[in-house]
Amino acid sequence: MDDARMLRAHREHFGQDGRASSAPGRVNLIGEHTDYTGGLVMPMAIDFQTVAVVSSRQDDRAVFYSTNFDEEVSLEITSQQRAPKDHWSDYPAGVLWCLAQAGIKVGGFDMSLEGDVPLGAGLSSSASVEVATAMALLRHAGATLPLEEIATLCRRAENEYVGAKSGIMDQFVVTGGQAERAMLLDCRSLAYELLPLPPSVKIVICNSMVKHAVATGEYGDRRDEVESGQAVIVRERPGVTMLRDATIDDLNACRSLMTEASFLRCRHIITENSRVLEAREALLQGNMAAFGQLMAQAHASFRDDFGASCAEVDTLVEIAVRQPECFGARITGGGFGGCTVNVVRAADVGRFVETVRREYAAATDITADCFVSKACDGAIALLAHEAAQ
Repeated sequence: MDDARMLRAHREHFGQDGRASSAPGRVNLIGEHTDYTGGLVMPMAIDFQTVAVVSSRQDDRAVFYSTNFDEEVSLEITSQQRAPKDHWSDYPAGVLWCLAQAGIKVGGFDMSLEGDVPLGAGLSSSASVEVATAMALLRHAGATLPLEEIATLCRRAENEYVGAKSGIMDQFVVTGGQAERAMLLDCRSLAYELLPLPPSVKIVICNSMVKHAVATGEYGDRRDEVESGQAVIVRERPGVTMLRDATIDDLNACRSLMTEASFLRCRHIITENSRVLEAREALLQGNMAAFGQLMAQAHASFRDDFGASCAEVDTLVEIAVRQPECFGARITGGGFGGCTVNVVRAADVGRFVETVRREYAAATDITADCFVSKACDGAIALLAHEAAQ
């Protein structure tokens, strides 16, 4: 993404200059579907971006213009109600609504939005839009918020306005990620640790080209199954306030009191939290073989216990782990399609991408988009870099 080009595009569309704010996408290395039960995750920000350019208006209207869709949506700020339309504008409108709920007054504005985060690929295009919008509107309003409050506000926009049952992970790392670091995030306390990624490996993201929509359908069903099982364990096991506190023994003791689906979903989450802690140790020791083994376990758990993979993604993972330069591979994101994340020996990353694309096309007749990613700065760090220039 090019901020200068977006500034020009905004001026051409709205006839005045604006200021640009940016937010990246993200990929989750390990720790899937744990965040909304207070669990542990390990994402990193990646070098896809959404850019939001804002300029002032003299009236009390908010005008959102998407260059991706070449479409404009307008609303009255002071009378805005929760009114999602199942439309791209729900995400920035939801952020505006949540700012008002938080008591932050935003005057009239024009906003141009453009992003290159693939839609429905599990790389958090929605959180990228939300956080870019929040950063732009906070600057426009002359307000500041700490990392935790920006992430929480953007999560509320997705949960309460859009209606998607996502956790805090996406918005938190998109806001607070740092270059060359993975983030271990405790989704209950919002405490986090930045972990080094060794230069000897690269992160390769492979898009199965199978898209999902997290605001509807099976994603919501899985969360409902998790929360139903969690409620049983909280009721039956003293000291457990969230699934994060539960052990496998707790789960087994309550198995007869919940559906088999809830049991399996909860088993995935309990074991996944343990894998995230083991992955932390592997990174601190620079042991990428151990990290890769944990990724393989995580994918099997996501596929079999959580029931949220698909044949195409499983094929991508199977092809990847056959390659000698690949330490580990698994599905990333909400599931039911999207991307795999692969940890690959840096010296051989080109060969890996070529082989995976060729074999996946032969197996599925689908050409996968693959790209090599580095861990990038989140929105706060990007804003700090801009201020320092």
